[in-house]
Amino acid sequence: MVGIKDIARQAGVSVSTVSNVLNNKKNVGDDTRDKILKICEELSYYPNMAGKGLKSGKPNTILFNFSDFDRSFYLKIINGISDYVNDNDFDLIICTDKSCEKYMNNSLTSGSIILDKKMKDEVLNRIAAENYPIVVLDRILENPWIKSVVVNNYEPMYELIQGVIDRGYKSFGFVGGPEETADNKERYRAFRDALAANHIEFQQKSYFAGNYREKSGYTAAKILMLSRELPDCLVCANDNMAIGAMKAFRENGLRVPKDIAVTGFDNCDLAEAMGLTTVSIPNYERGYIAARYLIENIRGQKNVETFKIEAKIIFRDSVGVTEERN
Repeated sequence: MVGIKDIARQAGVSVSTVSNVLNNKKNVGDDTRDKILKICEELSYYPNMAGKGLKSGKPNTILFNFSDFDRSFYLKIINGISDYVNDNDFDLIICTDKSCEKYMNNSLTSGSIILDKKMKDEVLNRIAAENYPIVVLDRILENPWIKSVVVNNYEPMYELIQGVIDRGYKSFGFVGGPEETADNKERYRAFRDALAANHIEFQQKSYFAGNYREKSGYTAAKILMLSRELPDCLVCANDNMAIGAMKAFRENGLRVPKDIAVTGFDNCDLAEAMGLTTVSIPNYERGYIAARYLIENIRGQKNVETFKIEAKIIFRDSVGVTEERN
C-alpha cells in the first residue's frame, strides 16, 4: 500500500511538505505542489472520492456527519441534502461519529454539514475556514465560516404546552434528551416558561433525563409509574422517547390519554400510527436548505447568518380533554 513516505521519497521532498500539499496549505511552491499531486495521481494515493479534485484542489464533495442512533430519523434530511447536492453536480459522503473528522479536509471534501452532538464545538471552530465552510444543524456557533440552520424549538413547544393546558391538563412530567444539546435546552425552557405563564408549579423530581432513544422513554415511564404520582401529561423532548413511554404505560394497563396524556417532538414515521401529539419538523426541507447554503458558501457567496426552520404542532389522540378522562 502506498503511503505518504513513498510519495515524499519519489518527489524528493520531506513528509511534511507532502502533508502540507495534501492539506492544501499555501506554504508550498506551485511546481512542487503540481509534482506531488501528479505522483499521488499516478500511484492512486488518494481515495476515489477525491480523485477528481487532485489537480484543481476542489473535490466537489460534501460531507454529512450525523449521530448513528436512529437512521430513520435522518432519512428525510439525507434525501433533502442528496437532491440539492446532485442537482448541483456535487458528490455526497455520509459518515458517523469520530471517523468523520479525517474527511473534513479540503483535499477530500469541500465542506461539511454537521448534525452530531459528539462533534465538539472546538473541532468545528478549528476546521472551519474560508476554503472549508461548515453548516451545523444542531447548534448556533459564532464563526465567520460556519452557518447555523436550526429548528425553531421554543415557539412551537411553548404553543404545544399551552394547547395542552387549554385542554384542561394541570400537572406535568418531562422526559428530556441529552442535556448538553441545544434542542433539548430550548424545548425544556419553553416547557417551563409555558407552565410558569399559567401559574403551574413544576417539581424537579418530575424531570427524567433521557437520550432521545425509545428505551430511555420506556424506562422513564416505568420509574414514573413506581412513584404512584402520575402527572396529567408526560411531555417528551422527542418522539422516540414518547413512543417508548406510551408502550410502557400500555403494558401496565394505563390508557393514553385517559389515564395520562403524552406528547413528543419531531413527527417521526411512527408518530401518526401511535396517535402521538407532536411537533412536525420539515426534515426534507431542512436537509435541502442546509445543502444549498453550504454549496453557496463553497462557491464564495458568504452567508453565515443563523437560519431558523419553523415547525408546526399536530394534535392527535395521545392528548384529549380532561372531561374525556373521567
